Amino acid sequence: MAVEPDALASVPVVDTPEESSDQPQVQVSTRRRVLDRLLLAVEVLAVVGLFGVLISGFGVLRDLNKEVASVLIQETFTPTPLVMAVVLPSGHLPPDAQGNTRPNDEEIPEHLRPMVQSLANIPIPTPAPDQAVRLQVPAIKIDAPIVQGDGWEQLKKGVGQNVGSANPGQNGNVILSAHNDVYGEIFRNLDKLAPGDQVILYTQQRQYVYVVDRTAIVEPTAVEVMAGTGSPTVTLISCYPYLVDKQRIVVFARLQN
Repeated sequence: MAVEPDALASVPVVDTPEESSDQPQVQVSTRRRVLDRLLLAVEVLAVVGLFGVLISGFGVLRDLNKEVASVLIQETFTPTPLVMAVVLPSGHLPPDAQGNTRPNDEEIPEHLRPMVQSLANIPIPTPAPDQAVRLQVPAIKIDAPIVQGDGWEQLKKGVGQNVGSANPGQNGNVILSAHNDVYGEIFRNLDKLAPGDQVILYTQQRQYVYVVDRTAIVEPTAVEVMAGTGSPTVTLISCYPYLVDKQRIVVFARLQN
């Protein structure tokens, strides 16, 4: 059916307002910006907190390492036989008319005597090529074998080297003892040595020449003369005076070269 143009013109036109989307978009955009800024602030705070935790952790770890290091680092002691804390070797009573003698237990503090007796059978080191085997002191005509150990039985055989003391030529103290009025009187004339006199030690491999520094008269309990040294030295010990034996004579010498 044909529609007349006039009829179309007579149809009333109703204006419908267009829907505006600007306001909701503005609200969403504002809310998103606020959330983004809030998340950014949270992230920044998290990073700052992480750095703080790391720095604090490093500090705690450093302090812990210092504490552990202080526990692990201990004073280094020179190992010496236990008898050193009691009395010097070679102690004995003066020989009687028949030449008989015995160890002088009276010079050992009474409460320490059981410990000294327990050390009487201290193990002797296995022979080695760098151990001392012979001693010569030309100035007083000493030429004697060296045995390991300075107990009563060892000193019957010659010059005894204290177990645990240094070997010839090594940094440390070679401690040698012998009797002065029994069993060969090997160290009878130690008091005649003078600074510069030679003390020659032999091993299976070579000889070592020491020179005398000084001589001292000490009490039997002056065990400090047996202390280790940071350079090659030798210490000769014997009872003193001759046929009295209430003290010790100690000769200190150092490696010549």
